[in-house]
Amino acid sequence: MRDNPALRDIPLAIGGSVEHRGVISTCNYPARRFGIHSAMSTAQAFKRCPHLTLLRGDMAKYKAVARQVFGIYREVTEVIEPLSLDEAFLDVSGSELCQGSATRIAAAIRQRVEESVGITVSAGVAPNKFLAKIASDWNKPNGMFVITPAEVETFVKQLPVKRINGVGPRTAEKLAELGIVTCADVRAWTLAQLVERFGRFGHRLHELSWGRDERPVRLQRERKSVSTEHTYPEDLPHLAACRERLPELLADLERRYSRLDPPRAVRGAVVKVKFNDFTQTTVEQADPAPDQAQFDTLLEIGWQRGARPVRLLGVGYRLADAGSEQQLTLF
Repeated sequence: MRDNPALRDIPLAIGGSVEHRGVISTCNYPARRFGIHSAMSTAQAFKRCPHLTLLRGDMAKYKAVARQVFGIYREVTEVIEPLSLDEAFLDVSGSELCQGSATRIAAAIRQRVEESVGITVSAGVAPNKFLAKIASDWNKPNGMFVITPAEVETFVKQLPVKRINGVGPRTAEKLAELGIVTCADVRAWTLAQLVERFGRFGHRLHELSWGRDERPVRLQRERKSVSTEHTYPEDLPHLAACRERLPELLADLERRYSRLDPPRAVRGAVVKVKFNDFTQTTVEQADPAPDQAQFDTLLEIGWQRGARPVRLLGVGYRLADAGSEQQLTLF
């Protein structure tokens, strides 16, 4: 849209072709008004909007623009934690720019990016990462939202739990069945009750419902996994057909894993299965040295959950924490 003004006001999406059973990577807001969204099949997108303009992605261009944007961030602070190609946390608590006002710094960054790079960015300003991430999504597109320390209590109490990172549709449904719709509802449960019901995530849910997030902005994000996946031109009709595809997926996974620098220890195996109705499941198991037989077992478990034709398969390794030492066996 930046480089071709003719695309600015029409439904536009980036993704793979219908012929290759492509999926939408992203789309503009005119397209979203038709109900199109990322991860939707391209075929479904064209059903919702027959006059949709579809373009292939241009990763080289996106990376070049990201370098420009992050260069502007670094003029403000060196304490930057990238989240993705186009998103990051910035800790500006030590900055003297704009008399130290985080709100004015965010406004200046947004103006500078638009003037220098030609794109708009949204920003969230808040006392911690949890609230800043939510605030950054609050006034999209091209907006800014500020949550001051004095406003945290009021804001968080009415915040829907579905806005919390980690609360997907299924978890939101489970919470709703328990009468938990907002963070105020979460507070009615004790920490012990939440942990008993939701495990380790229960502790996180408890903390976030009070607006607490002590995570620092880290200069580097630690990689948790390495994986590969493939969408097939035709559905794999049964489990045997899925098993036939496993060796090539594992070979690609090994290539990706071998390129990690520095090398990382493996702590588990993961298999992802997406069925032809777009439902999907993942199966994983802790294992420091998973082999094809282990992946084959996980694949069978995953396939049995849907027992229908498969459009996508993925395999991956969960990685051990960087710098962690593995305990040696006794003999």
